[in-house]
Amino acid sequence: MHLLANIFNESWQLLLDAGVYILFGILIGGLLKVFLSPSYVARHLGQGRYSSVFKAALLGIPLPLCSCGVLPAAASLKRQGANNGATTAFLISTPESGIDSISVSYALLDPLMTVARPLAAFVSALIAGGIENTYNPPRPQLAMAADLSCAVDGCCSGVDCPPAEHAHHHTLLEKIRAGMGYAFGELWGDLAGWFFVGLLLAGLISALVPDDLITAYLGGGFIAMLLMLAFGIPLYICATASTPIAAAMILKGVSPGAALVFLLVGPATNMATISVLVGLLGKRATAVYLTCIAVTAVLFGLTLDWIYAINGISAKAVVGQAGELIPYPLQLAATLVILALSVRPMIALIRRWFKIGGGGSDNGCGCDGGCGSGISSKEK
Repeated sequence: MHLLANIFNESWQLLLDAGVYILFGILIGGLLKVFLSPSYVARHLGQGRYSSVFKAALLGIPLPLCSCGVLPAAASLKRQGANNGATTAFLISTPESGIDSISVSYALLDPLMTVARPLAAFVSALIAGGIENTYNPPRPQLAMAADLSCAVDGCCSGVDCPPAEHAHHHTLLEKIRAGMGYAFGELWGDLAGWFFVGLLLAGLISALVPDDLITAYLGGGFIAMLLMLAFGIPLYICATASTPIAAAMILKGVSPGAALVFLLVGPATNMATISVLVGLLGKRATAVYLTCIAVTAVLFGLTLDWIYAINGISAKAVVGQAGELIPYPLQLAATLVILALSVRPMIALIRRWFKIGGGGSDNGCGCDGGCGSGISSKEK
């Protein structure tokens, strides 16, 4: 009973620290759905050997999609004319980062890790996409059948309604309301289950794993990076859920570089994703994808440890300090709001896991049906 109390207490403290930032992150993610047109994204990813890769890597950074949710979105982009390099870049930068995970990283980790995470995601996406388009140059694309339908309420298909005219269909307030509805409904519904799993795992690590064991094997260096690669590549965990686990690891003595490796490879790779990528991009492009993620993650991990060392920064001492800046009443209020928003998605997730009442289809990645809804749900 004492052990369970320790696990719950550790998980609860992480949730308190992250609560306000989670709400902020998912709100921005919801607004991105309404204000960032998928058709606009698709039009910029089909032409240009390297410019399309750059745009794909950059545009993927803020978008809140997990490693399985990004697959149908990437497939849709490819169907709309995105070349292989741009698709590869999008597949890497999107699940490794996201406005929601960036926000939670600031709360639970520290500013340096918060910057290093999306930067590493962008660089690895840029390298992988550039290599793919160098050896497999984009061919002239056919006209793209982009999805121009209204992201607010589906009021028009966009075919007989030019974008300039459609811009007058909805007020700013209506768009914000639609974005908030998506953010606190479908988006958090897809994230909630895995986030709470991550919190519980973080609590387990904090309560059960001896500091000496972690420090002996994952305290830093090349071997620590390789061990984290072996642990993270086959694992499925989304970027948001991986953050509290990384915070717990750092508090136990894991080097910030090794934690960064986990934050990069965990969300971007898993066995299900790899098998789908072989069919979507081919074996060579999948090998490039995995190699670039692994090599870039290790190099960034070693560099990050070096930066902490030369500046005399103790990652254990500074982790989670941003969360402490939020007054406790506000932390508690945000946490209670998150718990209230999580009741329905958690019940639905439990029903799917235990196949109670046949509710919802489980696609094997923990996401709700939204993961398979394609690019119009960038959106997870």
